[in-house]
Amino acid sequence: MKNFIEVAKTEDEQVEQIKKWLKDNGMQIVVGIALGFAAIWGWGAYQNYQKELSVQARTYYLSVASSPENIGAYEELQSNYSGTDYADQASLMMAKHSVDQQNYQQALEYLLPLWSSETSYVEHVSRIRSAIIYLHLNDYEKAISALETNNEGTFEGIYSSTRGDIYFGKGELVLAKENYQKALNEISADSDLINLIKVKLNDLN
Repeated sequence: MKNFIEVAKTEDEQVEQIKKWLKDNGMQIVVGIALGFAAIWGWGAYQNYQKELSVQARTYYLSVASSPENIGAYEELQSNYSGTDYADQASLMMAKHSVDQQNYQQALEYLLPLWSSETSYVEHVSRIRSAIIYLHLNDYEKAISALETNNEGTFEGIYSSTRGDIYFGKGELVLAKENYQKALNEISADSDLINLIKVKLNDLN
């Protein structure tokens, strides 16, 4: 659709040009406005739908949070709201509950699907917790494998510390020391983990 006013024309000529442009393009204008309103309405309806989904998912999540034995609420989250953060958080919660019950295999079943989560926090927490469970089960190779990721992000210090624990469990003390030292360099100086890692290093010296 071309510019409908040519500046060089006189005022009367411009008026006539505008009338002709509206006559030639009137239907396009109407359709364009209609589509614009449709897009606005569609986006608003989509936002309302997402808000409703979020409210419903949160309700099920709170039900799981108040009672991890509420398997029905958890399954509802996974079946109908699997794309929400509430579903992933519920899985982390169920895994912790399983560990408290010393049901480690069940905990891993909750955690393993989260390794591919699009939320980096969920991915890293699930990998680290999985590694710790494998370490507890003396399955060192799977423990190390759980920590294999392309981007450790802000969790790199915890990854290194956990690797140190795994190598210590394997009796590979040189690698344990290397990873503990690496963790000290990666973790913030005001972190509560610092003193714990220093204790572990001192025990190895």
